[in-house]
Amino acid sequence: MTLSDLALLLDAPVDALRGPKPAEHVWHVSVRNEPDDRVLSDTEWATVAAEMVAAAGLAPHGDTQACRWVAVRHADDHIHLVATLARQDGRHPRIRGDIPRMHTAARAFETAWDLTPMSPLDRTARRAPVTGEREKAARRGLPESARESLQRTVREAAARATGTNDFLTRLRDAGLRVREHHDENGALDGYAVALPGDRADRGTRPVWFSGRTLAYDLSLPRIRERFHPTIGPADLARAHTRIREAAHLLTRAGRAEGAGDVAALGDLLVVAAATSPTAVREKVRAAATAFEQASRTPGTRTLHGTARAHFKASARALEHAPRTARGGGAPAVLTLLIALVEAVEAATAWHRAQHHDAQTRAAALLREAAILTGAPPPTRPSRSVPRTVQVTSAAGRGPATAPRDTGGLLRTRSAPPPSPGTGRSR
Repeated sequence: MTLSDLALLLDAPVDALRGPKPAEHVWHVSVRNEPDDRVLSDTEWATVAAEMVAAAGLAPHGDTQACRWVAVRHADDHIHLVATLARQDGRHPRIRGDIPRMHTAARAFETAWDLTPMSPLDRTARRAPVTGEREKAARRGLPESARESLQRTVREAAARATGTNDFLTRLRDAGLRVREHHDENGALDGYAVALPGDRADRGTRPVWFSGRTLAYDLSLPRIRERFHPTIGPADLARAHTRIREAAHLLTRAGRAEGAGDVAALGDLLVVAAATSPTAVREKVRAAATAFEQASRTPGTRTLHGTARAHFKASARALEHAPRTARGGGAPAVLTLLIALVEAVEAATAWHRAQHHDAQTRAAALLREAAILTGAPPPTRPSRSVPRTVQVTSAAGRGPATAPRDTGGLLRTRSAPPPSPGTGRSR
């Protein structure tokens, strides 16, 4: 069989679709084990391949009408899986969440075959809009999807709220539709939000997003961890001192303590963006967005600590920033930018010590904002590292920097699939 023959066989269900065809119909993943692991046999890799495509939702066990797929092994330590995103019965497969499910399957093989265990997914990345959401926003002429708009609005409300009622009120004041969920005893245990005008099923119902579907740290229990009492306007003058003290404490924090600290720092950046002077607001907002994933740390975290308390108190103090600025207190507001740069750099150092691949773009953007205000930026240079957060390595294993491979499942866009068809690798 030639590669062209193989491509025709793989693509036949896509070509046979009567409805719209997926724009990118080639699904491509590589599965790899550690170089120090024993070499798996072809039979073992075949077992892995079948389990992976089943876990992904492409070819469930026993489903004779599933997607067509092929596994290719051209090295000792890995295989490539390629499938077409059309089932043989003419339906589209449901593969959302495929990579997390495949990671779970990989962990089972590591245990059963005594392979090197790799870190699980840290689940700190932002929930990205799916293709349909992006296309819907484009049809409506909107610059971003409903999910992205809701993420930003809910995050700001969560960072500024002092209690549950205050949080829900801020969501409604921002123009969102809010739906509360109560348990059997009548206690509020969840919420969902929708953008006005964003409807589904031919306009018959709003498109609701629960907090957790927006981001892992926007569920109601996680938002309630953020609440901090209101602080008087006089505390604004002490905010930059609090931030510097918190930054110093963060550099010495352990894993659990630091996780709570960087989460509070993320909220502080969100509030700073909302209350900054107009001239620098976009820079600070971009810094808060760049730092967002670094504020979500995998594993346990301590919600009580001096650094976290300082960050939360500073965020509450910034609630008074616009009024204080009009009263001549603008310099006190602007000096916070310098302290925030130091805090972000301290968070970067903490992530690096915990073997997290934290990013420092937020510090660079805050420096630019400080320069725009005429305030002298800190002289300590920031180090640039990738804009992702990697899960903490197990004790005694793994380098401080990102490993050569993420251990198990790599979604590639650059490697060409065996099929020379028109679809791009996913």
